[in-house]
Amino acid sequence: MDITDTWQELIIPGGKIVYLVMDGLGGLGSEETGRTALDTAETPNLDALAHDSSCGLLEMVGPGITPGSGPGHLALFGYDPLRWRIGRGVLSALGIDFPLQPGDLAARVNFASINSAGEITDRRAGRIPTELNQRLCAKIQDALDLDFDGEVFLKTESQHRAVLVLRSSPDGDALYDDLPDTDPQATGRPSIPMRPQSDQAKTAAEVVAQFLEQAHAAIADEQPANALLLRGFQRHQVIPGLQERFGLNGLCIAEYPMYRGLSRLLGMDIAEPPTGMDALFESFEQQIGDEHDFYFLHVKGTDSAGEDGNVTEKVAVIEEVDRRIPWLLEQRPDVLVVTGDHSTPAVMSAHSWHPVPVLLHARNARRDAAQRFDETSCLKGALGLRPGCHLLGLALGHAGRMKKFGA
Repeated sequence: MDITDTWQELIIPGGKIVYLVMDGLGGLGSEETGRTALDTAETPNLDALAHDSSCGLLEMVGPGITPGSGPGHLALFGYDPLRWRIGRGVLSALGIDFPLQPGDLAARVNFASINSAGEITDRRAGRIPTELNQRLCAKIQDALDLDFDGEVFLKTESQHRAVLVLRSSPDGDALYDDLPDTDPQATGRPSIPMRPQSDQAKTAAEVVAQFLEQAHAAIADEQPANALLLRGFQRHQVIPGLQERFGLNGLCIAEYPMYRGLSRLLGMDIAEPPTGMDALFESFEQQIGDEHDFYFLHVKGTDSAGEDGNVTEKVAVIEEVDRRIPWLLEQRPDVLVVTGDHSTPAVMSAHSWHPVPVLLHARNARRDAAQRFDETSCLKGALGLRPGCHLLGLALGHAGRMKKFGA
């Protein structure tokens, strides 16, 4: 039992909560300026909001642990990621509306580039167009002839990302997810061999190894996407959603499939994927009403720019969000949270363990010493440094959605 179980005992109806999540928001100072993207950006509206809010920093998993996007968002939604472990494959599959069944084994796929020595030269194959991804998935699917009593599905997600789903027949061997990622998370190395990490996963490992061998043969003559990297293996199972745990009727407004997948897993309704920043906020304006009391708005561009090492673009995305803050406040949410799911410093071109800035704006929020919305100022805030999975409890409390504990 953890603190989130206690929340469940206290839930009552209350106000509306809005989460504005800028993916990969946190950063690290550059060698040239010592400033992060958030510190560099001109953000008068976010700064004014921080001055009128409670601020702090969030550790999504734990000290020194670098979170993936799945664990980071689970923490934001009140699910301790050390207790609720959900693989990226399941989230990606649900994000593209794939009809997962209990027992299906799913993995996230990256199309990648390798050289003649089998070394990875680009883990994302230059972020190939989605249309090329679709052609390559079809080419691989047509070439498969696995010794497997079941079905294999390879489906496009977006750009260089796809989803692999293995489904055993009713009389076939169960497929377990004690499997390693084949993605070494670095270039200049070969992919990691597929070896089971438990005896019960031997069948799954053999099927995945066959799949990779045949898939690589099918696209060996392609450029730049001539290899596949797999990670986030997960056997699908149903988990209790936001309504069941916290009495929230959620709505997800996100363009990228994985975040829609996680939201669907937690029982949220899913808005049509917006195309661009204007569409994201316009969709929220159209959807806000009595049907939902929890809104999740997701901005992907901050993370993509950070992963590409493009601090200029990350700054531009943050400034684009800042311009829309006054309009967002006009919608009068009872609680507005602005944060990220993890840090993606452009100087590292990767996710990192650094805590993520957060602000919580509400009528009864305690104003603090933060004068700007950046990593350094938020450290001075009333929320302090705290686990990411505590955030939803604070939002519920400020929205008047939890009764008093005890006599």
